[in-house]
Amino acid sequence: MDKELAWPHNQCPKTRKCKLLPVNLVFSFVTNATISGISSVDSKLFHFQIFESRDITLDSIRISAPGDSPNTDGIHIADSTNIQVTNSVIGTGDDCISIGPGCTNLTILNVACGPGHGISIGSLSKNANEKDVNGLAVRKCTFTGTTNGLRIKTWPSSPARLQATGFLFEDIIMNNVYNPIIIDQNYCPYANCPETDPSLVKIKDIKFRNITGTSASPEAIKLVCSKAAPCEGVELNDIIFTCNGDDEQAKNMTSTCVHVYGSSNGNVKPDSCI
Repeated sequence: MDKELAWPHNQCPKTRKCKLLPVNLVFSFVTNATISGISSVDSKLFHFQIFESRDITLDSIRISAPGDSPNTDGIHIADSTNIQVTNSVIGTGDDCISIGPGCTNLTILNVACGPGHGISIGSLSKNANEKDVNGLAVRKCTFTGTTNGLRIKTWPSSPARLQATGFLFEDIIMNNVYNPIIIDQNYCPYANCPETDPSLVKIKDIKFRNITGTSASPEAIKLVCSKAAPCEGVELNDIIFTCNGDDEQAKNMTSTCVHVYGSSNGNVKPDSCI
């Protein structure tokens, strides 16, 4: 599926009031399916979207779009249960995989991501009536040249009060990733973002284990949670990053924690802020 660079017509990165472009391939209200060996190139918007579905496996998927193509998420999943994404290669101008509200029991295994914005939970609580996100395992994935690696993002001034719980990120390799590990509860992608109330999304029981590689910035771990709903049960276990910057940046590598409660175990570099 080749959409021939239609994404320049997308105005959504500039304003909330915009016309959404078509998605390459949508699976809605689907049960018990395997999608394998499909390639998607230069989508107008998302490449794949899964909505209100359950028991689906996407295997050996190849997705490609320029690194500067907006909103070309590789695979977007929302309001779905028991979804697996395995053995795939994804390069986009947005999230390689984005996980929206209402998802439970997702597995992402052996996925290569880059370019793109990484694997993201969210953004969450932009709209009212959103549902919790529970149960996610991301294992044996590689990120190369992405702006983010593993990201959780929620909107401030949340119209919905929900939870994001029970996530495991394990055996991950980062290659020159700008934000390898990031929780951002002040997410707003627009040019002008007014001062707002804190996010009401509760993030808890999040485990980062055996994650190594290189960071493109000295701030390799950034956990900025909401003062109204602090993050709880965040675990950093055997996290080792070096910096791809100059010697001064390498010496000043750091981690940042705001309104975070949890634990740190094993070797953690840069030094843990938890």
